[in-house]
Amino acid sequence: MKILFVCNKSPWPAKEGGPIAMNALISGLLDAGHSVKILAVNSDKYSVDIDNIPAPYKQKTVIEFVNLQLKINPWHAFLNYFSKKSLHVQRFITTEFKSKITRILKEEDFDIVQFETLYVSPYIELIRSISSAKIVLRAHNVEHLIWERITNKTKNPIKKRYLRHITDTLRNYELESMNSFDGVAAITKIDAELFLKLGCKVPIGVFPFGIDTEIFSKIGTIKPNSKTFFHLGSMDWLPNIEGIKWFIKEIWSSVIEKHPDAKFLLAGRNMPESILNLKVKGIEVVGEVPDAYKFMLSSGVMIVPLLSGSGIRIKIIEGMACGVPIISTSIGAEGIEITSGKDIFIADSKNDFLESISECINNKQLTKSVGEKAKQTIFKNHDNQQIIDNLLRFYKKLM
Repeated sequence: MKILFVCNKSPWPAKEGGPIAMNALISGLLDAGHSVKILAVNSDKYSVDIDNIPAPYKQKTVIEFVNLQLKINPWHAFLNYFSKKSLHVQRFITTEFKSKITRILKEEDFDIVQFETLYVSPYIELIRSISSAKIVLRAHNVEHLIWERITNKTKNPIKKRYLRHITDTLRNYELESMNSFDGVAAITKIDAELFLKLGCKVPIGVFPFGIDTEIFSKIGTIKPNSKTFFHLGSMDWLPNIEGIKWFIKEIWSSVIEKHPDAKFLLAGRNMPESILNLKVKGIEVVGEVPDAYKFMLSSGVMIVPLLSGSGIRIKIIEGMACGVPIISTSIGAEGIEITSGKDIFIADSKNDFLESISECINNKQLTKSVGEKAKQTIFKNHDNQQIIDNLLRFYKKLM
């Protein structure tokens, strides 16, 4: 089978959620003997030096890039307020993008064209005019739901009004376009059910993020540190910033009051200045780490205080696969089959977080057990080979 992946950012290097999820599918399809080509956005928000991409990866994927400036232009943002078009989607519509898709589809025949996220999908009519390939949306999230949650939590009335506008236009685009695809590959069961509720009539399947169980079985063991907690995630993603600021402001001082020796490590790409300059007792801003798995294995308990978002948190799945005990909000753990107190700690309020953190510090045996059972859960439900097999069956049904 020949599949063209159209990606909103480069799958390589796989250093944050989206690229990791894309790369898992691409690698799995290649390992299964199928042909994959990648057309990806290379932007000011996620820039890749093409010369640094390993030659074998280039050869296998024949990866090409479209250069885009995705940073919001204030004037364009102002004008968009008087438009019915989605600001998020419009940024990805360019002549170069259209030209490259056209050339690729005229040069090669594909069985599947898969859009990685909704944002790169405004080329459906163009593709249908050139190719007979089936078009699949890989929905990493229900995109408008993320902005819906952010909007609802915003207190500034002027900002809230503008966020409501961009949320509504994104929602309209998402609802209008979903039945233009031949199929939707949702990343969670929750997302798939919501798409159906919103009126999706095309075939829809659930294909969560998968791990290579062989790699994770050899990855090493946790170095217990009951008083160290950490967060690891891309810090240019608004829900991560929102959640961390809430956790620091509302919870961390109470943790330190009760456990003066506790530490909280903040790691991830693109830390904003407001966090880089933090001077709070017990908090260390680590920034980007060279080896995420090594960091997780040596840094205690993972904290995921997400208050908004959609889809699935790749770092939670990877952390669980490493055997790391995790404290997360329900939204953070959304889409993962877990049981609070068994393979994860769920905390949705200040008191919940304080209780779970104290539990991890005071009950080392339970904390260790939660990490071990987390690994078992992920190995059972997120084996990438099985997910790839299911995806291929989904493709074949569309053809």
